[in-house]
Amino acid sequence: MSLNYYQLRNALRYVIRKTWQPLLSKYLSKERRYSYKNIHLLIPPEVFHPGFFFSTRFLFNYLKHYSLHQKTFLELGAGSGLISIYAAKKGANVTATDINPIAIQHLHRNSHANHVSLRIIESDLFKNIPEEKFDFIAINPPYYRKNPVTPEDYAWYCGENGEYFSGLFSGLKKYIHNNSTVLMVLFDGCDLKMIHEMAKENRFDLTCVHSRQNLIEKTFIYKIDMVTPGH
Repeated sequence: MSLNYYQLRNALRYVIRKTWQPLLSKYLSKERRYSYKNIHLLIPPEVFHPGFFFSTRFLFNYLKHYSLHQKTFLELGAGSGLISIYAAKKGANVTATDINPIAIQHLHRNSHANHVSLRIIESDLFKNIPEEKFDFIAINPPYYRKNPVTPEDYAWYCGENGEYFSGLFSGLKKYIHNNSTVLMVLFDGCDLKMIHEMAKENRFDLTCVHSRQNLIEKTFIYKIDMVTPGH
């Protein structure tokens, strides 16, 4: 693409940061109701809102490619529960986790409101999750290299040195089997090189299986696979 495209994209990002983001922050300063694909959520200010940020819905819609019936399903960083509730409605046995205690409270409320059963665990990555092998793992990680301070920061910041991804890849092996499907959504504002390198250090391959471009950013879904010995 030409340089003019990137100049336009950067200009749009600047305009959005200066105009739309302050208005959005004001709107999201109160608890809001949100519905998507017949799933109804109550979302507090401290929890990532899937209606205004594309990544959750992007991963949600990609999961439609898979049969989830009677599969064991783990969502790391489930937030308000959109993906976990969808998986449960499709017949999966779902474990939904989050590091944010306010998200945990609303996972209980939202799962009850949508008449599904979730196993809900407050956990920093795998720390409090009983060791077991899941058929599916869905991950919408924090993207930005900055140390989180408040509970809600953990939805956005992966640490100055990508500590979130280091912990993810070092712990993942204990929770997957040979036929597990692990999907992670990222975008071109991430440090993609760092994430790929951390995956490789822990003997994982990241393969982009879907992407979508708009004027502001490009979003990707990566499939995470173990590297087999000898490769």
